[in-house]
Amino acid sequence: MPTPQNPLKIGTRGSPLALAQAYETRARLMAAHGLPEAAFEVVVIKTTGDKVLDRPLKEIGGKGLFTREIEEALGEGGIDIAVHSMKDMPVLQPAGLVLDCYLPREDVRDAFVSPRHMRLADLPQGAVVGTSSLRRRAQLANRRPDLKLVEFRGNVQTRLKKLADGVAEATLLAMAGLNRLGRPEVARGAIEVAEMLPAVAQGCIGIERRLADARAEALLAGIHDTETGHRLAAERAYLATLDGSCETPIAGLAVLEGSTLWLRGEILRPDGSEAIAAEARAAVSDAAALGDDLARQLLVQAPKGFFDWR
Repeated sequence: MPTPQNPLKIGTRGSPLALAQAYETRARLMAAHGLPEAAFEVVVIKTTGDKVLDRPLKEIGGKGLFTREIEEALGEGGIDIAVHSMKDMPVLQPAGLVLDCYLPREDVRDAFVSPRHMRLADLPQGAVVGTSSLRRRAQLANRRPDLKLVEFRGNVQTRLKKLADGVAEATLLAMAGLNRLGRPEVARGAIEVAEMLPAVAQGCIGIERRLADARAEALLAGIHDTETGHRLAAERAYLATLDGSCETPIAGLAVLEGSTLWLRGEILRPDGSEAIAAEARAAVSDAAALGDDLARQLLVQAPKGFFDWR
């Protein structure tokens, strides 16, 4: 067990949301194992995604932008566990690292945020909407091709300031992030998944460790949420088969219905001109196969070059 003299080092990005996720992880570990706060040390690590804010994500790399430096520190022993937003995580981990602990999933929906308008449908023709998410851009372009979409990078506080400064009429954030920050009132409302399917693993916190670290393995086993694990097994298998990256607009959501998983998926052309959706159900024990099968269904329907930029 960790002690104040030999604390468990928790690696995280430095944004307010990332820190809130690290503190939640620490609190759950303290409660599960009866440990004091001093038995943990939160270590902030700046990632490439945090450093480069003036260019779209697709121009500077894939999902590893927000994880690479943290995983390097984990592999080298500078930290003992790493706390991640799962929607930022590549489907494969570096050699020697494993991701098998998930906290209970938060609200999966996107939040509509605007100083002047109550709903997405209320935005006037040609309104400017800011987002850095390719998935959200493609979905917005598909549902509302009249909107003008602009790049909107930065943490929640930065994006809210941009709205206040009139850079855009609205933006979309994750309800999960606002809830974890204690700021749900920032959202005018949540966009239901039937209208806009979320990113794969949206609302999920994952905790990565070294494969050979028995201490971390034992500690994390005490806070792992099994239901979230089943849902992510399907969603991440689906993403892996689609070869999802920051350059491919992909949405997906698995829901547990007793012993059955219901998985919905959507892929879009980057410009939003076409969307293909499908859904399937399978036993929880077949989660990974369900994700792979649904991805293949979508790929069969997609014409050649579907994900290419026009």
